[in-house]
Amino acid sequence: MPITELLTKGGPVIWVLTAYSCIGLAIVLERYLLFLRLPKLPREQWSQLNQLLDKADAEQQVAKLAGPEARIIQNMVMADRAGVKDLQNVGHRTRSQELHRMEFGLRTLGILGNTAPLLGLLGTITGMIKAFMVIEAAGGKVDAQALAGGIWEAMITTGVGLAVAIPLLLLLHFLEGAVERRAQSMEQSISLMLERRGSATSHSQPVATPHHWEEMTDGV
Repeated sequence: MPITELLTKGGPVIWVLTAYSCIGLAIVLERYLLFLRLPKLPREQWSQLNQLLDKADAEQQVAKLAGPEARIIQNMVMADRAGVKDLQNVGHRTRSQELHRMEFGLRTLGILGNTAPLLGLLGTITGMIKAFMVIEAAGGKVDAQALAGGIWEAMITTGVGLAVAIPLLLLLHFLEGAVERRAQSMEQSISLMLERRGSATSHSQPVATPHHWEEMTDGV
C-alpha cells in the first residue's frame, strides 16, 4: 500500500504516529551521536587514579582530560585541594549531573514507545465504531465486502502503532545500555580515586540505580 493511501485511510491517528516516529528517530540519532562523541578516559590514566590525590601536580595532569569520568576526577581533585573531606559526595554529585545530561530525551522516547500502541488501538476502536454506525444506518443491509474494507482500514492504526512502538523500545533499550555502561565507568573512577582513603568510601553507598526503560514514564 502506498504511503499516501495509508495516511489517507488511517486518518488523523496515522499522522500522529508518523510524528511519533519522526520525533523518536531524531532523539535516537541525537543521543547516538552524542555517545559516539563522548571521550573516554585514557587507559593509562585508569592505572594512576588510586594515587592521583597524593600527587602534587594532580590538577595539571587532569586539566586537559575530557568526558564524564574526567569531569568527576577534575571536580574531586579540586575539592580535595580546597580541603573538602567528603570527596565521595562530590564524585556522586558530578556523576548524577553527567547521567542527567546523557539521559536527556530518553524519558520522551519511553513515552512515545509506550503510548504508540495505545494510540493505534484508539484509532482502531474509533474506526470500528464508524463502521458499525454505517451498518446501523443501513438497517443491517450492508455488503460484506464493503464491511470488510471498513474493518481492515480501521485495523491499520493498530498495525502502524505497533510498527512505531517496537523499534522505539528496542532502540531505547540500546541507549539505556550505553548510559548504564558509562554510569558503571564513572562509579569505578570514583572508587579508584578513593581507594587509598578507605574511610571516605565506607559512609555511604552509590546513590544511582540502574535505569530501565520500563521506569521511564514513572511520575509523568
